[in-house]
Amino acid sequence: MRRPILFFYCLLALISGCKNQRTQATNNKVFRYNQPESLTSLDPAYARNQGNIWAVTQLYNGLVELDQQLKPAPAIARSWEISPDGKRYVFHLRSDVYFHDHPVFSQGQGRKVTAADFVYSFKRILEPKTASTGRWVFKGKVLENANGQVSDTCFKAQNDSTLFIYLKEPFIPFLGILSMPYAFVLPFEGVKLYGKDFRSNPIGTGPFRFKLWDEENAIILHKNPHYWKKDASGKPLPYLDAVQISFINDRKLEFLTFQQGKIDFLSGVKGSSKDLIFNPDGTVQQDFAGKFRIQKMPYLDTEYIGFQLDLKNLPENNAAFRDKRVRQALNYAINKPALIMYYRNSLGIPGYSGMVPPPLPSFNYKVVGGYSYNPAKARQLLEKAGYGLKNSLRLRLNTVAEHKEIAEYMQKNWAEVGVQVDISISQFPAHQEAVDNGRSGFFMKSWFGDYPDAENFLALFYSPNFSPAGPNKTHFKNTTYDRLYEQARLEQNEQKRFALYQAMDKIVVEEVPVIVLFYDEVVRLTQNNIKGLQADAMNNLKLEKVDKI
Repeated sequence: MRRPILFFYCLLALISGCKNQRTQATNNKVFRYNQPESLTSLDPAYARNQGNIWAVTQLYNGLVELDQQLKPAPAIARSWEISPDGKRYVFHLRSDVYFHDHPVFSQGQGRKVTAADFVYSFKRILEPKTASTGRWVFKGKVLENANGQVSDTCFKAQNDSTLFIYLKEPFIPFLGILSMPYAFVLPFEGVKLYGKDFRSNPIGTGPFRFKLWDEENAIILHKNPHYWKKDASGKPLPYLDAVQISFINDRKLEFLTFQQGKIDFLSGVKGSSKDLIFNPDGTVQQDFAGKFRIQKMPYLDTEYIGFQLDLKNLPENNAAFRDKRVRQALNYAINKPALIMYYRNSLGIPGYSGMVPPPLPSFNYKVVGGYSYNPAKARQLLEKAGYGLKNSLRLRLNTVAEHKEIAEYMQKNWAEVGVQVDISISQFPAHQEAVDNGRSGFFMKSWFGDYPDAENFLALFYSPNFSPAGPNKTHFKNTTYDRLYEQARLEQNEQKRFALYQAMDKIVVEEVPVIVLFYDEVVRLTQNNIKGLQADAMNNLKLEKVDKI
């Protein structure tokens, strides 16, 4: 574990050696953050996990971006219009956005971004040979031909500054989709030159440009001196001179490195670190008060337990999952406030409502309802379902090592109402594969919002979305739910759409294909000399306005 730490100093030397006079004058404004999980690509086509998303966000831009309230705002598109039927989007592009300087361009100078670059980037996402994990963002949404294939005319560049996108039917969250890294723009010249190696030779338009990737140790990004954005006073962005991303996968060492001031920012506090920093009530331990800044806010992440309702692929065909009274009882049996306090140091919001988390505007626990801690009600429901003292229920909960303590706590809760639960721990890939393919009947999972709309969470229960092809991992099927979901996708009136979302979430609460455990919160630690780093409910990392003082 010493090699990553030692390597930091080599990287800092590299950064210093490459600095110009301005960088030296600002005393090495290098923002350093750690990425414990794997980072597999710097190509937006594969921006599936947080590590990839955070890195490519520094390198690229899209047509639109999300503001601090998670509303779509102009980016490379300075403005847009949507047709009354919601099927045609017209984007008007800025004329001052250029790709990073790179030898792939004439005289090494980055060329201007045009509408044709977006057509190329979007079609590349859809091409089977690209094998992008983001194909779903356009597939099924944009215009299709008579054979059900994506139409050649769904993306059209009218001229260099005007882009048309045609949908097969209205899709209200489409602007949110376009804010995702999958929809970032890149130059065809770079992909043509590097092919699959574009993953480690990125060329974008963002505030930072690629310098170095040592895949075992770190990534270095340098300031883009020709970035097109300016701050409110007209000063060019970014303020930082470089970004250093390290890969320390040991959480204890990561926190120690942060304490030593060798990392400027940490996201999420896990393992023993949370007990060092936070008291059970969520307040900061006296030893750490004032030593660094802490940001905490609701997150678009719902942590849940799922039931596989299609029993055909289960190795253990447990008919109890078919009875919603059993599922309701297991929900009532969990003391969620105690779980949050004692096992998460009050980081998170107990899951007293449906699948849609609090940061979304359609969230309304009074309308949707939910489950409080009520072991007496749990025992009553189990008795009605035929699982009393003479016929006890035994289940197996599948999870990963990270959630072992929480699983064991719930195991005790369930034992108190007469349900015996065995815990099966798997490695994450094996756990994911079993859940996706319907071989896990009772499992712990989470859902992070891909874009800030309740539709993204409610898609988990739409029957055409059965896994493994879609996100419906429980194989929940309800004709009323499906009808409401299809109606909501077409409803352009915001308040009417929110009412449909709430009606769907009420069905989820009543039928219990999942037990909502808690809604997570974003927790960020930053050094006191970092200025301008803002958290949002999607835990985005935007460094263009961050400064180091």
